[in-house]
Amino acid sequence: MQIFGVDIGGSGIKGAPVDLDKGDLAEERFKVLTPHPSTPDSVADGVREVVEHFGWQGPVGLTFPGVVTGGAIVRTAANVDKGWVDTDARALFGERLGGLPVTVVNDADAAGVAEMHFGAGKDRAGTVILLTFGTGIGSAVFIDGKLVPNTELGHLELGGHDAEKRASSKAKDDGELTWEHWAHRVQKYLAHVEMLFSPELIVVGGGVSRKSHKFLPFIEGIKAEIVPAQLQNNAGIVGAAMRVAEC
Repeated sequence: MQIFGVDIGGSGIKGAPVDLDKGDLAEERFKVLTPHPSTPDSVADGVREVVEHFGWQGPVGLTFPGVVTGGAIVRTAANVDKGWVDTDARALFGERLGGLPVTVVNDADAAGVAEMHFGAGKDRAGTVILLTFGTGIGSAVFIDGKLVPNTELGHLELGGHDAEKRASSKAKDDGELTWEHWAHRVQKYLAHVEMLFSPELIVVGGGVSRKSHKFLPFIEGIKAEIVPAQLQNNAGIVGAAMRVAEC
């Protein structure tokens, strides 16, 4: 069974048909840059370009980098235009995609669902937390396999700042930090998350997951097992498609 998934991020919009039996992309993903300003209309145009690239005519699952309630309504917009707040994203994308059935979910929640079903969190009980390091820091918290949605742990305070302003991969790039220096910031953030939630497993996702060997060895003192996401940066696309199948 194939469903189309789209992952909307602060820097890029990427998508592809997903083979839900394998938990992998059925075709090579297509990506466009996230427009700036990232208004609802401009992002919707980007999503349409991605979907039309494949000539897709079925249901579409989309992730969004913020709190999404009821599979439709955007409640926060930390790394995209503030005009998204209170937008009915399902209606907007559905209209822009010519009436195709659409479901919208928080981006980290989607990635977490995919990792729990097909990747690093498969068959893991207890508390599992996926953290995506990108333009911001997304989070997905699972208790015995059940998702606690829209946790937004990237906005925990770290050193007087939103954690994602200090420890996201964007913060690494903007500050021209070495992998080791950035890893120390991530370590402080993980220690704070661990103090609050005591997870058995922390899954590190986002684009940096494919370079985990460059920074994970520098992270020390965390009791939880820390592993890179197995689906890497495709987890959001896969999870978006899975959400459609669940509805």
